[in-house]
Amino acid sequence: MKKILALVLALVMVLSLAACGGTTTTETTAAPVEGGDTASTTAAAAAAGVDGEVAIFWYTFGDTYLSSVRAAMDAAWDAAGIKYQDYDANNSQTTQTEQIQTAITKGAAVLVVNIVDASSDDATQAIVDMAQAAGTPLVFFNRSVSEEIVSAYDKAAYVGTDYTQAGHMQGEMIGNYVLENYEALDLNGDGEISYVMFKGQEGNAEADARTQYGVEDADAVLTAAGKPALVFYDEANTSKYLLDANGAWSAQQGQDLMQTLLSKYSEDNGNMVELVIANNDDMALGAISALQNAGYNKEGGKYIPVFGVDATDAAKEKIADGSMTGTIKQDAEGMANAVVVISQNLATGADKFDTIDTANVVGTWRVNIPYSAYTGE
Repeated sequence: MKKILALVLALVMVLSLAACGGTTTTETTAAPVEGGDTASTTAAAAAAGVDGEVAIFWYTFGDTYLSSVRAAMDAAWDAAGIKYQDYDANNSQTTQTEQIQTAITKGAAVLVVNIVDASSDDATQAIVDMAQAAGTPLVFFNRSVSEEIVSAYDKAAYVGTDYTQAGHMQGEMIGNYVLENYEALDLNGDGEISYVMFKGQEGNAEADARTQYGVEDADAVLTAAGKPALVFYDEANTSKYLLDANGAWSAQQGQDLMQTLLSKYSEDNGNMVELVIANNDDMALGAISALQNAGYNKEGGKYIPVFGVDATDAAKEKIADGSMTGTIKQDAEGMANAVVVISQNLATGADKFDTIDTANVVGTWRVNIPYSAYTGE
């Protein structure tokens, strides 16, 4: 009888230990957000061929557009039955690189990276080197990285956009709007439209293209119709943009920069800015806040057109209430789904772009998610 009881107790202990499996350790420095961490999810992940946990690294949780991508991506991981962790680098490349090294040490199945320092090939190379040394699949997304560096690792890919497309589409939208409303926009009656451009980050390919083409293409529309090109409001500023010095593309920076501008440039001084162009919706929304504080862009009042990029929910609300003019939609759900599909393909040994629309595939390394114009109409 004693032998039987001992066997029963031993069996109970084994079953208890088995029931404790499948937990995820939280790294306090990595600030992860866990998801899909159940026994049923583990079984589903195994069925999907993804052995282990996918680690997703965000340059910051504070970016409004990327918050929508993260929500869509988390939902896609859950739907696929794949375990995952989201890591917040809080806009620090050092922090992100350390987080990636920790995830590799823990045996991450796939690394999904929204790189902090998009202007640094060294940062991209360091991440690729770590992933390649471990044989871990790697998917960069949203923030541009070097084709040469990514292509050198056969288990790496990039999901982003044709960043020139956003600038071209925004420029055309702006040019057509200004042309249709020229007399109303020319507040000081000098025959020209003065503008301010808010740039999100120096050295960022998306920011560079949007800054360039958002103005160039608008000018092309205007000059083709016999109108003068746009004029930057501050002749002393040879860069012809105001920069978010923190590289965060933030609403707060948009508001602060616009408020400082309005303290010197106004209708009373005869030099009011007549058009606002922003590289993203958050900076556009910040500019709108400053304009509204000065009495503009309110119902029944004077209006300064404001254009952004991303088509965030907040921007759509501002377009609906008439305080913002237009934006370029960056498809958050499309980007998230492409990342998840490519991650699964890489983890299971399938062709990395299997089931991805071939029209969006560039070479052997990249997928572009299309943009579209949004004016609320």
